[in-house]
Amino acid sequence: MDQSIVFVLIVIVIALIFDFINGFHDSANSIATVVATRVLTPGVAVFWAASFNFLAAFIVGTAVAKTISKGLIDPSVVTPTLMCAALLGAIVWNLVTWWSGLPSSSSHALLGGFAGAAIAKAGFGAIIMSGWVKPILAIVLSPLLGMVLGMLLSVIFSWSLWKQDARTLERFFRRAQLVSAGLYSLGHGANDAQKTMGIIVGLLVATQALFVNQTGLLHALYLPTADHIPLWVEMSAYSAIAAGTAMGGWRIVKTMGTGITKLKPFGGFCAETGGAITLFLASSLGVPVSTTHTITGAIVGVGASRRMAAVRWGVAGRIVWAWVLTIPASGLIAAIVFWLMPG
Repeated sequence: MDQSIVFVLIVIVIALIFDFINGFHDSANSIATVVATRVLTPGVAVFWAASFNFLAAFIVGTAVAKTISKGLIDPSVVTPTLMCAALLGAIVWNLVTWWSGLPSSSSHALLGGFAGAAIAKAGFGAIIMSGWVKPILAIVLSPLLGMVLGMLLSVIFSWSLWKQDARTLERFFRRAQLVSAGLYSLGHGANDAQKTMGIIVGLLVATQALFVNQTGLLHALYLPTADHIPLWVEMSAYSAIAAGTAMGGWRIVKTMGTGITKLKPFGGFCAETGGAITLFLASSLGVPVSTTHTITGAIVGVGASRRMAAVRWGVAGRIVWAWVLTIPASGLIAAIVFWLMPG
């Protein structure tokens, strides 16, 4: 088999490894609230989340994948080496923040890696500036929208149900949180798995000449345009992120579930529902939003709806610093990897 084809296959595997680590790293986003409120045990929670991650494959479209595959950098500079460097930059940053227990954004690590490798190869002219408007706006708007929705839902339910028996409400929201956690995990799979799909599709379009005359399984890798996402790419990406979620990134669960504010089933339901609405809106618009930013904002909103002092702003500040550093740090790592790689 041609060495160029072998390298493309290796990069596809690395992309799926990133997707797995994405699920592993971001599982806290999906399960932290439902574990913190003791509605589900950690083991049950990760499989609950993983199931809904995979279910997203049959429900949502591929708008985010198309944004990633053809909207961020000039397709003419895309090579397997560039994609490999971008993925390794994102993977290294994800592992560093996981080890530190910081819920940074896997999505923005990937975007940073993508940009860093492209700039290292062809300079800033390789960046399609118009394509970055939505992702950059999402960095600011997704946590704000999550916070507003989390706070709004908390206030609405508090005012409308204040006469109800506390024990009855506790039982109701423990059950309702199963639904909200499932919806959030569905949104997580819908948005995050598509980013890996976009990377794989962008790679295959850039290397289509290698596969145009191939037969059998290799011919399935021939992809002339990024307008269609092959079924095998979708299934691979959703399977990888679901498997990663099932493994669970426990270091981050504590930070998300109890470090920001103390949650009960009522608060967990409001945070997850607010986060899920944000993710579904972003996915429908093709915006590669951060699930980490979204759920963190929603948790802060729920805490602040009680009183501002209910939020541990010091922990929230550490998280924000991780957000600020993610794109430049993963971009720098990807650029260094690209410069070190042969060819």
